[in-house]
Amino acid sequence: MKNKFKIWAFSFVMIATGCTGSFDEINTNPDAYTEVPFTNMLANVLRRTGEQWGSELDIAQWAGYVSEIQYLNNYGGYTPPNNTYGNRWYHSYYGNVQLQDILDRTEENQEGNKNMRNVCKVIQNYLMFMCTDTFGDIPYSEAFKGAPEKGSVMKTPFDPQSEIYPKILANLKEVANSWATGLGDDKLGDGDFLFEGDVAKWQKFCNSLRLRIAMRISGVYSGSQAIVEEILNNPSTYPYITDCKDNAYFWWQGFGDYYERYYNNFRTRNDDGISEIFINHLKKMEDPRIAVYAKPAKSDGEYRGFENGAKNDPISRDDISRIGAKFREDPAGFSVFYRACENYFMMAEAALNGWNVPMTAAEAYEKAVRLSMEDNDIEDADADAYLAGKGKWDGSYSCLYFEWWVSLFKESMEAWSLYRRTGYPTYIHTAKAADGVTPQYPGARSVYAGIHNDVPFRFPYPENQFNYNRANVEAASAGIQDYVWGKQMWWDTRTDVK
Repeated sequence: MKNKFKIWAFSFVMIATGCTGSFDEINTNPDAYTEVPFTNMLANVLRRTGEQWGSELDIAQWAGYVSEIQYLNNYGGYTPPNNTYGNRWYHSYYGNVQLQDILDRTEENQEGNKNMRNVCKVIQNYLMFMCTDTFGDIPYSEAFKGAPEKGSVMKTPFDPQSEIYPKILANLKEVANSWATGLGDDKLGDGDFLFEGDVAKWQKFCNSLRLRIAMRISGVYSGSQAIVEEILNNPSTYPYITDCKDNAYFWWQGFGDYYERYYNNFRTRNDDGISEIFINHLKKMEDPRIAVYAKPAKSDGEYRGFENGAKNDPISRDDISRIGAKFREDPAGFSVFYRACENYFMMAEAALNGWNVPMTAAEAYEKAVRLSMEDNDIEDADADAYLAGKGKWDGSYSCLYFEWWVSLFKESMEAWSLYRRTGYPTYIHTAKAADGVTPQYPGARSVYAGIHNDVPFRFPYPENQFNYNRANVEAASAGIQDYVWGKQMWWDTRTDVK
């Protein structure tokens, strides 16, 4: 069921009266809130999170899904404007502060607010995970402490990613253990736009995030295997998302200022087509999801993409496929936080690594693909044919990662991170399209041609950090080149990119 949210409007009215000794009493509305209800605060943070981190049409270019076909801007050249990455940075810290207020106000009655407190902690850590995953080193351990002297709250040091990720994992483990002893009795209210008050789904989301983060840093963190095995082998204690009905989808209201974000762009703009590398891969694989992900070109009914990072518009925009109606033409559509299929792709990778998990790599891979097909309304017969044909498991990391990438469509932040961690889809970097012939040089026509050979490694640090926290941000920026290249993420161990 679509979790469409409600909008609360609060009006503060001042009524002019004559002077009186009982001014406060006369001008106090006995029905007015003296404190914003927790569920309203949660609603505000979730809506903003869905907007900033769950709607990534801009990053869809870096993930290899989308190409600009009109008014090519800095994204085609891979340098984003501050109002996009800066807003995401701002919301990560704003959201944390809002949720911390709930935690502070429930400190004396923790058991009576168990579910609300745990949900707040899950989203707090989700926001910090997304922030460090895209910016790199960020203010963390000192960021929320404040300081007595005016202005010094802005001047916080940047923690290294190698310290941030383990702390986030520890925080989520604490929440997972809390719920493992039993869910609380308190209600989350109408402000739970993600799971409509279903705490069991929040519990699954928490453990799924633990899996995602552990796998993200698995190439550089020795504790990842134990975390992954602990969760996957103990689903009764640490349940995780296994069905599409439990997907963490944020459903938009569909009117006013609350249109689904791809649709909001679709209403007034025609800037984006499907990328050439994505369309070519789907065609090469005879993937039935192509009709869901993309629309045939208006000119001739063919599926056709456009080059990533191009400098000039296509000769005719009618020759380029647009994003499929399911993903871009529903005003009350969804933004993705997490999908069930992801956990089975991770299980398949863990199995390939030789880790102790409940399924073989082949079983987990097939389960993941079937869940993706189900999520995209593909008939079982078509899924069967795909898995018996071009999508058949071949036992390789390449097969796994390519399929994982395809299944993450519209979850562009995660797909971008998959690419940075694994190097897949190789089309983004190797300058080869799915047919192995068509030149694909991301950025080759951009202003960075001959300097960088890859999509950005990171977001640039926001301008306000250079205005108010210059010493610390300049220290954190050491090694960064041209805003988004040079210094890679801690977990990005690729050596052939620059």
